[in-house]
Amino acid sequence: MNLRRTGPYLLSLLLTVIFLTALVSAWLYIRIEPQLPSIARLKDVQLQEPLRVYTHDRRLLAEFGEKRRSPVIIEEVPPLLVKAFLAAEDDHFYDHSGVDFPGLARAVIELARTGKKRRGASTITMQVARNFFLSSEKTYMRKLTEILLAFRIEGSLSKDEILELYFNKIYLGNRAYGVETAAQIYYGHGIDELSLAQMAMIAALPKAPSRVNPINDPEAATERRDYILGRMLNLGYIDDEQHAVAVAETDAAVLHAVQAEASAPFVAEMVRSEMVERYGPQAYTSGFEVITTVDVTHQSAANKALRDDLIAYSKRHGYRGVEAHVDTTEVSQEDRGAALLSDYPAVGGLVAALVTQVDGQTAQLQLGDGAELQLDWEGLDWASPYRGVNRKGAAPKQASDILVPGDIVRVRELEDDRWELSQVPAVEGALVALRPVDGAILALVGGFDFYNSKFNRVTQAQRQPGSSFKPVIYSAALEKGYTPASIINDAPVVFDDPKLESTWRPENYSGQFYGPTRLREALYRSRNLVSIRILRDIGADYAAKYATRFGFESSQLPRDLTLALGSASVTPLQMARAYAVLANGGHLVEPYFIKRISNAEGKLVYQARPAVVCTHCAETMETINSDGERPLPLARPVLAPRNVWLMTSMMRDVIQRGTGRKARVLGRPDLAGKTGTTNDQMDGWFSGFNHALAVTAWVGFDQLQPLGRGETGGHAALPMWIDYMAVALKGVPVKKQEPPEGLVTVRIDPQTGLLAGSGQHDAIFETFMVENVPQGGSGSSTSVGGSAAGDAATDQLF
Repeated sequence: MNLRRTGPYLLSLLLTVIFLTALVSAWLYIRIEPQLPSIARLKDVQLQEPLRVYTHDRRLLAEFGEKRRSPVIIEEVPPLLVKAFLAAEDDHFYDHSGVDFPGLARAVIELARTGKKRRGASTITMQVARNFFLSSEKTYMRKLTEILLAFRIEGSLSKDEILELYFNKIYLGNRAYGVETAAQIYYGHGIDELSLAQMAMIAALPKAPSRVNPINDPEAATERRDYILGRMLNLGYIDDEQHAVAVAETDAAVLHAVQAEASAPFVAEMVRSEMVERYGPQAYTSGFEVITTVDVTHQSAANKALRDDLIAYSKRHGYRGVEAHVDTTEVSQEDRGAALLSDYPAVGGLVAALVTQVDGQTAQLQLGDGAELQLDWEGLDWASPYRGVNRKGAAPKQASDILVPGDIVRVRELEDDRWELSQVPAVEGALVALRPVDGAILALVGGFDFYNSKFNRVTQAQRQPGSSFKPVIYSAALEKGYTPASIINDAPVVFDDPKLESTWRPENYSGQFYGPTRLREALYRSRNLVSIRILRDIGADYAAKYATRFGFESSQLPRDLTLALGSASVTPLQMARAYAVLANGGHLVEPYFIKRISNAEGKLVYQARPAVVCTHCAETMETINSDGERPLPLARPVLAPRNVWLMTSMMRDVIQRGTGRKARVLGRPDLAGKTGTTNDQMDGWFSGFNHALAVTAWVGFDQLQPLGRGETGGHAALPMWIDYMAVALKGVPVKKQEPPEGLVTVRIDPQTGLLAGSGQHDAIFETFMVENVPQGGSGSSTSVGGSAAGDAATDQLF
């Protein structure tokens, strides 16, 4: 070829290509540049983070959001993890200005030669541009935009700033966004605890995170990991020994769900609903952190108390049978548990098990993880067949009367490593505990298992409170001039009330009548007819209006005599709030569960300011919250201190000598409360308190039906309350209830309620408001120092 002839031609062609390329590039730049987003956004980027909910001391309760992300700063990323990503994605990262032109040229040549787009031409900076600003569509225009953005990013941010954005934004499969979250999801710990092999595995994920990851395709993922380890060796990032150890390491990745540090799913759901109400869909992506009022110790105690109580009820009424029966012949013995129990998740701590052998009074079972266990007779002998809430079948004599191989059942692990046969209770329950001084919810359980039934019975179940509503009626009666010694006749009565649909013949639970009864005794023995006569005297309209002082809505209260027996429909939370009025000295507080909310930057965006009780503050003063921040408002007083003192005194007798006396096992003279049982034992309640807690426990069926004979509030619900309080009150000192001005204690005749004569041997002490001291014999008066019943335990408090 003659260069003299062709040289000018080739030079002209080259200059033409360069000119046309420059012209096209300029045209593209002019067209694309105005549409490019501002890189300044990257300096103040808001990464999508889930909503996280914590206890009051920052123990994780729940996380909500499609994207799991835990941002880190670049200084927290181990150097070897950085090098693993450089080896996998962009080993010239620190040398180029955003675009790797040799790599891009190789990709263009590969496209021209094969017609296929070559992977790997994108630098880390280009990936940042794509992840933050562009879609995932594969077009030449998007690639050109990506290149221009990469140049801009490199001109505005340092290399470390670019890497930090990359490490927090990159998708790494299984809802993991960012390297820290990927480490937690795949290996259960943070990036600072990863081995070299695990770092290489995480660096292997950006190529095909949804398909080639150690969960979906462990073989392909390991192959990719080893390739990256080889690249690290060739680039001098690691030595031969490190490489050999890492390649030999068996990958142990498994999916790690968010590990809650405490279990309060009903509270977490209340928070989620409230946050969506406040912030809309952004609640799931803005990185909000919500600190609740929940106390871990209290919540754990509440969870256990409720589950133990409902399981005990379920056992009392017999075994309803196995959950399923399966054919085990086609499954190997070792794999039976995993193969046959996968559709039976744990419910309320009760795990599914497969019966493999029955022999005499024992049974062999296999769990879903293949573990074997044995049920001894003491874990089986309770399982008489259920025949209805009031009837059971014959007691079993051997294990084969209950189980056969192939049965799928529920079992429960006991504290001494023993197991017992169990069943998911058909009955439900609720427990809620308030701090009386400000209404903070310290514990809340809305049912046996949130994931089995999300209906929150604490806040959503409208049930009749039965006799647990009587303290409201009795408090209203004291306001009308009644005293703890007032005599009311406990005798049969028939009402033809036009507000009622038919003639009403109310009875006591026992079916018996006891004649003239003091008000105090009527309350602690829960005498229905006395309550009805009191309500008839003071008026249903007056009592309903008075009940609003306890936080009840006037519209939910009937204006007839059934109100005396708790015929209103209320929630357990409303009952706990009402009892908190008595616990805190007569102030109405508003229950709350969100203490504060912070955004992703840690800035406080909401702080609860509950009205608090300050019995030693002047009316116009404010008290300071526990965080020492702005002053809090004072709770509104709704009951006179003397009324509260007398009601608390009578309600302590409910525990010391009445329907709640099982609670004496707690050994605390400062507890007061009231049982509640509705007609036909549809609902069982116990609400009680001291100065530190106001707690309501409820048991019943979601679809109204009787709990069964004997299933009163004192039998069905009180054990739950006792078990919770036994834990919640550990370390809480007994506090003496100081009497307010205007009370006087005198000796009275227990039969008449009048002052006792000086020589009357059966006289008892009773306390009165000074204007209501009864007349009678020459009884002596004292300062407030003894209870009406003269009980030694109660005397310590008066």
